[in-house]
Amino acid sequence: MFFVDTIELEGLGNRSYLAGGERSAVAVDPPRDVDQVLAVAARRGVRISHVVETHIHNDYVTGGPELARLTGAVYLVPAGAHVSFARTPVADGDTVDVDTRLTLAAVATPGHTPHHTAYVLAEAGRPVAAFTGGSLLIGTVGRPDLVEPRLTEQLARAQHASAHRLADALPDDTAVLPTHGFGSFCSSAQADGDSTTIGKEKAGNTALTVDVDTFVADLVAGLEDVPAYYAHMGPANAAGAAPVDLTPPAFADPAEIAARLAAGEWVVDLRNRVAFARGHVAGSFNFEADGKLATYLAWMIPWGKPVTLLAESAGQLASAQRELVRVGIDRPAAAATGGLASWLRDGENAASFPRATFAELAAQESDGIVVLDVRRASERADGWIEGSVHIPVHQLHGRVGEVPDGTVWVHCAGGMRAGIAASLLDASGRRVVAVDDGFAAATEAGLSVVTG
Repeated sequence: MFFVDTIELEGLGNRSYLAGGERSAVAVDPPRDVDQVLAVAARRGVRISHVVETHIHNDYVTGGPELARLTGAVYLVPAGAHVSFARTPVADGDTVDVDTRLTLAAVATPGHTPHHTAYVLAEAGRPVAAFTGGSLLIGTVGRPDLVEPRLTEQLARAQHASAHRLADALPDDTAVLPTHGFGSFCSSAQADGDSTTIGKEKAGNTALTVDVDTFVADLVAGLEDVPAYYAHMGPANAAGAAPVDLTPPAFADPAEIAARLAAGEWVVDLRNRVAFARGHVAGSFNFEADGKLATYLAWMIPWGKPVTLLAESAGQLASAQRELVRVGIDRPAAAATGGLASWLRDGENAASFPRATFAELAAQESDGIVVLDVRRASERADGWIEGSVHIPVHQLHGRVGEVPDGTVWVHCAGGMRAGIAASLLDASGRRVVAVDDGFAAATEAGLSVVTG
């Protein structure tokens, strides 16, 4: 019997896989912190014989080179990918033996990237799973605009053809196991469900249910902004990333925290937004450890700027480090654990700002109030508070000066991004109220929500 184990990368919205038999296994699109994959292999009692990449990733740094080095596995990378490290190039139709009666076949599926390759796992010659990377996802496909804007339409058409190639070649009960689609911005839309098969995708995936021209037009029209850090992931993966260092960073006492803030560095408080609003080091930013830390911090911080992490515990700090190395933020400049009292200098006062609901916003007089919407453009298109200002959270750090005068009531769809935005505004000296509420409550509160 074969097995497939899923390694969830929830912060990035991705999945990696380990699949094999009784003695050996293949790792698919492994994360930078390869100890996770090694632990799964150890629990299964198998040797990792092959490491495969579906493509050169744009949203995270792969652990492929390091995992292959540690295990002695054959490292398979699509032949069309331009890389500067040793690997075994794999082309359409190539097959490898993973274990007894278990084979892996490469299927060229261009679209997400020009060289994208899916891998079909077969037991005794029958396909049982397709590792589809960024090609065929759950209810959607990977976005085609991450390589070169001039190639977007061409790659979107290739995505349509690749989806049909997989659907036509594989039995309906073949499991579809994508890397993207669980919150990753590499996906053109978010997954509708947690698992799928070729048959289910034939019935519901627009890549397989509409004609190519309609598919391409709708796909391209729905593309969101690309996270800024993506520009650094492809080159890092093409060069071959170095091993990670997850040892604790240098300790930052209150004086050093203050000095780093004064130098213009980023000090990031990992506590939840409720605790941060109640009290924090003035000038620090709030990126919740339990939120999409890697995505939003990497998206918003100027690339290469030193970052100091403030965490409630050593465990929270270690988890944050693990999240950040996956997106190329390899070593925090410094860190401190404990709580607010241990991060403040003697005599230094904590900063704070209020939190509120949409009902409390509705009860305010409009004079002197600015309502700031930090959702993405696609979210705002479905409805927005009349008179509100719109600056997506990932643009806010560079556009704080555009926020009109007055007390800023900042909101998103649920509260997490509003917390980030409120911390940025607070650090810049603005009076701010974080609306920590679901956007559906805006209409219920009696606020005028514009649609259409």
